[in-house]
Amino acid sequence: MSSAPIVRSRRFLFASAALTSFAATDIPATLAQQAVEPLPPVEVSPPQSRKQAKPAGRDAASARRAAARRPAVATSKPVVPSASTPTPLNSNVVAESASRLGLTVRETPATVEVISASTIREQGYRTVSDVAQGAVGVTAGDNPAEPSAFSMRGFTNSQINTLYNGIKIGPQNMTSRIMDTANLDAVEILKGPASLISGEGAAGGAINFVTRQPHTGPIRNEADFSYDSLNSFRAHYGSGGSTNVQGLDYRFDVSRSSLNGFADDTNTRTLDVSGELDYRISDSLKVWGAIEYREDRSKAYWGAPLVPVAFSGSHTTAGIVSGTYISNFNGTNLGPVTIDDRTFNTNYNVLDNRNVAQEVWLRGGFELKLAPDLTLKSQAYAYGAERSWFNNEVEAFNTTTNTVDRSRFYVAHSQRLVGNITDLTWDTDIAGFDNRLVTTLSSSYLDFVRPGAANFPGDSVSLVDPIRGFYGLLTTQRQTARIDNEALSFEDRLKLTRSFALVGGLRVEHIGLDRNATDVNGLERANFPFTKDWAPVTGRIGYTWEAAPGLTFFSQYATGADISANNIFLLGPTQNLDLTTARTYETGVKHLLWDNRVEWSFSAYDILRKNVYAAAGGQTLNIAGRQESKGVELAGSIRPIEPLRLWGNIAYVDARYADYDFVGGSFSGHAPPNVPRIVANAGASWRFATSWPVELGITGRHVGDRYNSDDNTVTMNAYTVGDVYAFVDIPKTVFAAVDQARLTVRVRNFTDKRYAIWGDPFYPDQILLGAPRTYEISAAFKW
Repeated sequence: MSSAPIVRSRRFLFASAALTSFAATDIPATLAQQAVEPLPPVEVSPPQSRKQAKPAGRDAASARRAAARRPAVATSKPVVPSASTPTPLNSNVVAESASRLGLTVRETPATVEVISASTIREQGYRTVSDVAQGAVGVTAGDNPAEPSAFSMRGFTNSQINTLYNGIKIGPQNMTSRIMDTANLDAVEILKGPASLISGEGAAGGAINFVTRQPHTGPIRNEADFSYDSLNSFRAHYGSGGSTNVQGLDYRFDVSRSSLNGFADDTNTRTLDVSGELDYRISDSLKVWGAIEYREDRSKAYWGAPLVPVAFSGSHTTAGIVSGTYISNFNGTNLGPVTIDDRTFNTNYNVLDNRNVAQEVWLRGGFELKLAPDLTLKSQAYAYGAERSWFNNEVEAFNTTTNTVDRSRFYVAHSQRLVGNITDLTWDTDIAGFDNRLVTTLSSSYLDFVRPGAANFPGDSVSLVDPIRGFYGLLTTQRQTARIDNEALSFEDRLKLTRSFALVGGLRVEHIGLDRNATDVNGLERANFPFTKDWAPVTGRIGYTWEAAPGLTFFSQYATGADISANNIFLLGPTQNLDLTTARTYETGVKHLLWDNRVEWSFSAYDILRKNVYAAAGGQTLNIAGRQESKGVELAGSIRPIEPLRLWGNIAYVDARYADYDFVGGSFSGHAPPNVPRIVANAGASWRFATSWPVELGITGRHVGDRYNSDDNTVTMNAYTVGDVYAFVDIPKTVFAAVDQARLTVRVRNFTDKRYAIWGDPFYPDQILLGAPRTYEISAAFKW
């Protein structure tokens, strides 16, 4: 087998960086009218909590004057929702992570999903992993090694870029941390290769976390509290609006949580403090600044070990895992495997385990209207983070001793990142056709220092009631990475007819890497230091066609690139130093109808990723020539009558390796780990219009079979779980000091289903289990 050793990695989080938003003006009354008009102008104006569609393009004033001269005519055509009116699938907002052109989701020739703060609140999403699991075809695991690890369209981990307000800080499987949703305004998900916007590492797509931003208007305050049956609690306070200084708006949020796990001695505590000031100096100039501090501290759970059915006997469980397994860690043959029911709540980590991350973001920028058709935007940012993992991470059952073999691991990160992103937007005509061109220049410098374990203490403990012990002797070694990144990109939208537009872009990027590694004595390792440069060219070309009011067809061809043999922080000198390449063909339709009460979307795609390395367990990587992924996605939401809302989505993907051959075997035709063929979500709610309005709701989620490693011998079985909730809006007469008050009761996993939620392919001897039934009560106030 051709394989390359990989130093064990642990990942980390980073906070956020928001592109500023523009004000929305009135929009035309019908889609037909909207189609005639060009793209909305870029305006330096009061920010909104979410960007919405704006009505006019280069000749906005003349278009409005012409519209004013038209006589009013009654029409039965569907009405375009106003800029402040959300659509059922939230397609009326601008997703910064999908395009810099200021396009709405409906106008973008790609599959984009925006989960708003209101949806996050109503569905009870506490962490970004909860948010992802409600999205179309996305799964997540909250692995302590990779908090907020995602899978979509057949790709996982560092093949999906994680962005914070549009800024990337590094590979997801090293930089992600558990994140509370309280300080977020939205989560944007762009499917398929997305290197045009977010750069290297976006073969499977990008997920962008958007923090709350200032708004112009009266000051609004909010407070939220929750408590559950695991003794977890969350609290959040936020405030924003216009100050007494003309043109100065602010937003401030602080949230704190303590989330207890279902496994013994597991807890995660988070703190997030964020703030932003926007100052409109004039009609043509706005400046802004933002700061955020985030930390998390946890006692971690690393899963339940795979156990032979023959050993578990009457404690064998069905429906969680199946298959046969030879231990990757100790080489013993477990035969048919199960999860022993005596280990559901068992924590095999050492007593002195700890996982800590502290992060700081500083961001600032300006928007300047150089001319009526020319706008310059720029933001500078600085980010710093300190993270550490100190755990027992391997739990491998040994059939020779009938015990669980364990192995310790320690790693820390010290990361510094500075950068700038500057956009120049030009609205013009080309041969009479409305056109918008955005030119973006970005640059960043990243310094990454990684002290890590040089020895890995180990022991064996009993399967039931293990004596957990302590970490033991720790010796360390050190690795460093310094990365220079510069990129020039162009994105353009040309409207050829009233209903047909071409949208395309090109990104030329330079990535410079300097790596070094020293041993416990501080001596440089063989083949270190080394340097490597890459210059990927990626892009997208597509179209949108409004075939009828509210009905938009789209297609696109897009490309991406990322590091093949490892993530860029840990790339070794003897590993393959080429980039992988990815391309996608996608087509679909987005449809809004019935006076904004029904919306649905459909897409079909074909993704090919070449020159792939894959996790083989035991901290090694195998060469896999290609990964092919084909699938379809369908989503819809309907409000047939005012009190009732129904929604659902389903995704099917067939993801396979090809040319994945090695001495003694082949994984060609095998599925990548953590990739189910079927993922489906559905929900229904009914609102009772009483003096104290009450809403009852139910949601369900089905995830198909998945494998925990490339050899596909152990299956994490399909599962279906559901939540139920009820909330009551308390009238102002009860709490005179607040404008809105809501009390919610929620039961998560109400059937108490036991299931496998995730498997780490580097630790294939163990499986992460999903949480059992829990009860939660929460209260929210706005004033």
